[in-house]
Amino acid sequence: SGQHRVPRGTAQLLAPVGDPEKVICVGLNYHDHCQEQGAKVPKEPLIFSKFPSAITGPFDDIVHPQDTSELDWEVELAAVIGKRGRHIEEAAALEHVLGFTVANDVSARDWQMRRNGRQWLLGKTFDTFCPLGPAIVTREAVADVHNLWIRCSVNGQRMQDSSTRHLIFGVPALVAWVSRFVTLVPGDILLTGTPAGVGVFRKPPIFLKRGDEVQCEIEELGTICNQVV
Repeated sequence: SGQHRVPRGTAQLLAPVGDPEKVICVGLNYHDHCQEQGAKVPKEPLIFSKFPSAITGPFDDIVHPQDTSELDWEVELAAVIGKRGRHIEEAAALEHVLGFTVANDVSARDWQMRRNGRQWLLGKTFDTFCPLGPAIVTREAVADVHNLWIRCSVNGQRMQDSSTRHLIFGVPALVAWVSRFVTLVPGDILLTGTPAGVGVFRKPPIFLKRGDEVQCEIEELGTICNQVV
């Protein structure tokens, strides 16, 4: 209607989904990400999770925990579930997706790879470890979700630059796979994995420090930008 508008500069964008029932994540889901670490391409999706309390806004701060010295970035395509389902057929899986948004799967690599019995959860789920946004772009508005460039920059330096066409398991396959184990409900977030260029596999490794600015962007979906504090 045009009746209820505020200037963009006066508004703080929150995460488009702030308290989902589940935040489901996929590891090793880009061919180039497997290649950079010398890992075999998985035959089945590798699933882990974050707690919803990790979610923060698209322009909010990432809090660097005192408990880690190996903070890393991971730009990811996130799918938002819009329709409840269990044992969803892959051919019908996109009907259960409301739309897509940009995520940063922030990771404490020491906790992910060496501590807590090498279970990934704690290293992935510190508060603020899931910046999300800037909005949900509906499924119908995205021409081809499996052909979008996906990028991450740290302090203006490009670190990740790839395309969702390099996904090993696409969105329909992931939705179908996860629904074999759990009921997907509206608002659930599915992070689909990150491409090559993360800090831990660089030579030498590069990790985030306080004061760094991390920008994640995906074609047609927008940009999120978060400062490490």
